[in-house]
Amino acid sequence: MKNRIIDDITNFIFVEDKPEKADIILLPGGSFPEQGEYAVKLYKDGFADKFLPSGGVSVKIGKFDGVKSKQDIYNKDYKTDCEFLTDVLVKNGVPKNSIFAENNSGHTRDNAFMSRIIADENQLEINKAIIVCKAFHARRCLMLYQLAFPKVEFIVCPFESHGINRENWHTFEYGIDRVSGELARCGNQFIVDIKNICCKQSHPPLSTMK
Repeated sequence: MKNRIIDDITNFIFVEDKPEKADIILLPGGSFPEQGEYAVKLYKDGFADKFLPSGGVSVKIGKFDGVKSKQDIYNKDYKTDCEFLTDVLVKNGVPKNSIFAENNSGHTRDNAFMSRIIADENQLEINKAIIVCKAFHARRCLMLYQLAFPKVEFIVCPFESHGINRENWHTFEYGIDRVSGELARCGNQFIVDIKNICCKQSHPPLSTMK
């Protein structure tokens, strides 16, 4: 049975917006083709006509982590997340000149900030952007992209992976572990950012307080 704790965690972690017309679709690194396929659906439905896939190699294993599903369709020797996601987009009808690739980032924070570099280098005017990411990864992706693109309005359009969604995550151990891990990262990975935003000389140093 659900309780308030479960509901609050669910509502915080599983951000999901109704798709809206945007300037670009951002894809943080990943190895599930469903991510790219959902981005293509949004493109074909007229929500955006540019893409910025991001991701180099896994920081844990030092290489692309391998295609997680539909290996019979997406069967190249991919070197990076971005190379894989780009192939998914192209195979499903996206023109190559609509894709702005970021191939060097190794984790989500770098996905966001290195995507900003690519956007600036290509002089992309972005006022509103769609983020397509794993459902249980949605809040952290949103927070990091908001830091990297502070003037952009974001629409989060997640896809389900690992069998984890907002309805079932608390019903099995793996779902609880993944969502709890995200909840912790949404705190400990942002301590410095929050202090920089909120505590700029607004209080005296602790050493001077009695």
